[in-house]
Amino acid sequence: MKKGFDHNKYLEEQSKYILERVNNFDKLYLEFGGKLLFDLHAKRVLPGFDENAKVKLLQKLREKVEVIICVYAGDIERNKIRGDFGITYDMDVFRLIDDLRERGLEVNSVVITRYEEQPSTALFVTKLERRGIKVYKHKATKGYPTDVDMIVSEEGYGQNPYIETTKPIVVVTAPGPGSGKLATCLNQLYHESKRGINVGYSKFETFPVWNIPLKHPLNIAYEAATVDLKDVNMIDPFHLEAYNQTSINYNRDVEAFPVLRRIIEKITNKESIYKSPTDMGVNRVGFGIVDDEVVREASKQEIIRRYFKTGCEYKKGYVDKETFQRAILIMEELGLKESDRKVVPVAREYLNSKKSVSENTELFSAVALELTNGTILTGKRSNVLDAPSAVLINALKEIAGINDSIHLISPTIIEDITKLKKNILQSKSLGLDCEDMLIALTISSATNPVAQAALEQLQNLKGAQLHSTTILSKSDEQTLRKLGIDVTCDPIFPTENLYYNE
Repeated sequence: MKKGFDHNKYLEEQSKYILERVNNFDKLYLEFGGKLLFDLHAKRVLPGFDENAKVKLLQKLREKVEVIICVYAGDIERNKIRGDFGITYDMDVFRLIDDLRERGLEVNSVVITRYEEQPSTALFVTKLERRGIKVYKHKATKGYPTDVDMIVSEEGYGQNPYIETTKPIVVVTAPGPGSGKLATCLNQLYHESKRGINVGYSKFETFPVWNIPLKHPLNIAYEAATVDLKDVNMIDPFHLEAYNQTSINYNRDVEAFPVLRRIIEKITNKESIYKSPTDMGVNRVGFGIVDDEVVREASKQEIIRRYFKTGCEYKKGYVDKETFQRAILIMEELGLKESDRKVVPVAREYLNSKKSVSENTELFSAVALELTNGTILTGKRSNVLDAPSAVLINALKEIAGINDSIHLISPTIIEDITKLKKNILQSKSLGLDCEDMLIALTISSATNPVAQAALEQLQNLKGAQLHSTTILSKSDEQTLRKLGIDVTCDPIFPTENLYYNE
């Protein structure tokens, strides 16, 4: 795969710029937008970007950094799911704390925002506290966003507890958008200023990229990724007026800037150093791009992937029709078609070829998988394997140079697993899913050297592209994600049964 992004150049530029910003203050509250860890979107649109670049940046600055994690009480209460991992926000907070600690970064505390004694949230707080994690509960800010005098008062930010911090850089992050990161930063600015500390605020938001064109596919891919939030990229009018320079931001930041600047000025009792929302940012990702054409093509592929994802979410009832229509309009804006994703027409053609020889069309869910070397393989659902499992077997044989006629998994093992699923687990789907298949392959490898040779190729599936003619089960999607395979699906359920493992 061609690289369009220089990770090392980016890390050097970014760390230098953050330290320069810190020099303006005794303490800097740095709001981290997007994913702090496993930023798979950035990795896909910027080939060469390290999905953990942000946390590696913080590791370089670890002596100066501590982390606050925010989570909105409402997201805990309704069991909101982080889409790329398929886990709830409360579980993602646990995972994030573990990951940061493993990397030697200090987690100061967890802040529950807009807390109203919700039962599930109270239980989550108890779990954190009994594991030794400091927890702060913040109520909704009175007067926000228009009554600045109320906001910056003891009845506004003053009603929430002060979070004790010791490092010059305090990173404020969250599992997802709308978690209250900005409010937490401003709460802290209020309390720090009352204590006479020269405190500042900045935002680290990777996308949109401020120093590339508005209609660059990389920036449009950000809109595709946030169709549910209705984010729209735009030229920052404040930056243009102040500096006569074009920079790109998005509607929410631009709309909030005048009030945000007034709040900061009232808190600090001095004129803000920021003349635009772009000024508030510290993102230098645009300076890491080394091949624009590679980035453009990767971004177009991400837009198509997001279109399929939104289509499936609409089918499942997770998003409204307006959101899906916006994904369609973004595709049309760049003249993109579903077939521009190579595996899509291959999977559909394979499905149609199998349908023509059988009346039992419900069995025929088909997938196509493109390896990183460009080879495309297919697989179909059967009574033994589901479609993704079948194509993984085919791919492992291809990479390992194993003849297609050779069986990798012992029929006895398959039979035993099928009996277990049918008689004990009472599963309606008896074919081995991806996780079942990998376990069966691992067992077979103990006595079968060919199976072992295939198993050793799993790491070479990373970066492969897969398309399914039906919506995949949650289990298959998660397994494929763990293997590093990018997945899209047609928005069609594989069965008419209403009780289906999404």
